Amino acid sequence: MADLDALVLFAKVVEANGFSKAARLLHMPVSTVSRRIAELEDRLGMRLLERSTRNLRLTDFGAEILDHARRGAEVSEAVDNLVSNQSADVSGMLRLSAPPSVSDTLVGPLAGAFQASYPNVRIQVLVTDRMIDHIVEGVDLAFRLGALKDSALIARKLLTYRHRLVASPDYLRGIPLPRQPNELLEHRLIAFSHRKPQCTWTFRHAAGNHDASTLTFTPYLAMNDFAGLIPALLAGGGIGDLPPIVQPGLVRNGRLVEVMPEWHFQPLDLSLVHLGNRHISRPVRLFKEFATQMAPNLFPDLPV
Repeated sequence: MADLDALVLFAKVVEANGFSKAARLLHMPVSTVSRRIAELEDRLGMRLLERSTRNLRLTDFGAEILDHARRGAEVSEAVDNLVSNQSADVSGMLRLSAPPSVSDTLVGPLAGAFQASYPNVRIQVLVTDRMIDHIVEGVDLAFRLGALKDSALIARKLLTYRHRLVASPDYLRGIPLPRQPNELLEHRLIAFSHRKPQCTWTFRHAAGNHDASTLTFTPYLAMNDFAGLIPALLAGGGIGDLPPIVQPGLVRNGRLVEVMPEWHFQPLDLSLVHLGNRHISRPVRLFKEFATQMAPNLFPDLPV
């Protein structure tokens, strides 16, 4: 297993495009830098760099490792900042973007706890369900679900979870419970939707002994905000899918119950993303590390 210091050193060598320049920047002997990279390659069992008298070239494996090494450098710098910030003042503006359904259960608690530790940081949150333009809208960090399509963005995963199909006990009382996805068509279905007339749900069986099942339907009630669907679910309006980070206490205390628990939606990653530049502010770096550590504690038992 590679150690963090060696990965950080590897990232610095690539950034400096040479052992000598990296050694000067790090105030280390060139021989030490070269030896540490060689030890890292030996430990991994693969070459990371092709060396010549004038240039360095990343191997294919080295290019794959570089992204992880850069993240390691960010972690190392953030830890150093956390230590120094015990006596140093952190201030500035932090601009976040988040979908509406997580603003109260995730973003609000994170922002409040962060400002309790760094009271001189001001936070602005743009709550929207659309993809934002980080540059035009001045957003430092965005909470984003699913895979990234923009290669200019860097992602830090916070949580992984799957939606659950839920309904109120009152709705389910006295009716045949659905056992297979196609039996859902006999029920009123409530779904998140962006103004589309039809919705699609895809399920996989937890035991893995069934093919994936896709259901296309016209919702009884559709809305582009999960939190807005909850009153209808609680009132017995039908069966709907709900992320476990949206008012998780409703399932925990039995006000909503999971339907067809053996059939699962595909798990999703919730990440913090930002532009892939190297010069991001201290509040942004600190919030990334803070959120990465705190988010799993807010939701310790997520279904996956």
